[in-house]
Amino acid sequence: MIAAIIQARTGSTRLPNKIFLDIKGKPLIWHIVSRISYSKMLERVIIATTTNKRDDMLENWARNQKLDVFRGSEEDVLSRYYEAAQFYDIDTIVRITSDDPFKDPEIIDLVVSSFLKNKVDFAYNNKPPTFPEGLDVEVFSVSALAEANKDSTDPFEREHVTQFFYRNPRRFKQINVENSINLSCLRWTIDSQQDLDMAREVYSKLYKSNNIFLMNEILDLLKKYPFIADMNASVKRSVMYSL
Repeated sequence: MIAAIIQARTGSTRLPNKIFLDIKGKPLIWHIVSRISYSKMLERVIIATTTNKRDDMLENWARNQKLDVFRGSEEDVLSRYYEAAQFYDIDTIVRITSDDPFKDPEIIDLVVSSFLKNKVDFAYNNKPPTFPEGLDVEVFSVSALAEANKDSTDPFEREHVTQFFYRNPRRFKQINVENSINLSCLRWTIDSQQDLDMAREVYSKLYKSNNIFLMNEILDLLKKYPFIADMNASVKRSVMYSL
């Protein structure tokens, strides 16, 4: 089974409770789930949150949305992923982070297809990055995840799930999927008020219920309205995007 596991929690520091911030009348987490549901390769979507009491509201929301939920360690996200995969009997995981309002199902399917075609342990599209930040996709086998969960002792690796793979390329067969044009200068994730304002502006122009807009439509919009890309251009990028 190929499943998306969305790591999500309400305890963000820079933008408190950002997964429930409103975009066009729906919370951010709703849009992420909705967008990845258009994938042709995913067979299941799971919300993996923490056992922290404050994440009860996320579990309740997910249950009301008829979504599968797993709760595990807040800091040891690697173990949370592994235990969720075991609980739901998953073979292949697509890792999804909960701060990316423009996740693209076609790009997800592209990376999953590359993972399957090349018979690798780990496929991704962000090392080096050529897609806009926020369209990152990481796909890996549960058997590889089990090795990482067993052998990784570094707190950084356990917090960031896939770092053990990146740091051990000889141990895990892996492949990077590149875009035809390097668009990694574009920031399409939410970690600040500027990011949220930019996302809301894009949604105000492109979002329609029961439909989905993809990367190329956003790019066309930014050509027409260059000010939108400038709205969050000054936000300091995560160090994770250049590791």
